[in-house]
Amino acid sequence: MPGQRKRKRSGERAHRRTADTPGRWEPLFSTGDQAELRAYIRRLSAEGTVSDPNLLRIDTSCGRLVHPTTYQVSLFVPETSP
Repeated sequence: MPGQRKRKRSGERAHRRTADTPGRWEPLFSTGDQAELRAYIRRLSAEGTVSDPNLLRIDTSCGRLVHPTTYQVSLFVPETSP
């Protein structure tokens, strides 16, 4: 399928950014509207809520007739040592 290799690489790149740091991905926002997703990302950038945009992950679950497409924004939260 065209573009499959490119999509795999982008997911691997996100994993490499956080592979050496223990932590978890915490969901921040979920929507079915792509315009709403873009507005949320712009708002995060404008407010300075996220210090490093590389710590954000956007997951897209592809929809079909029964299940609509959804978008989820997650933030990588590193574990803190006690």
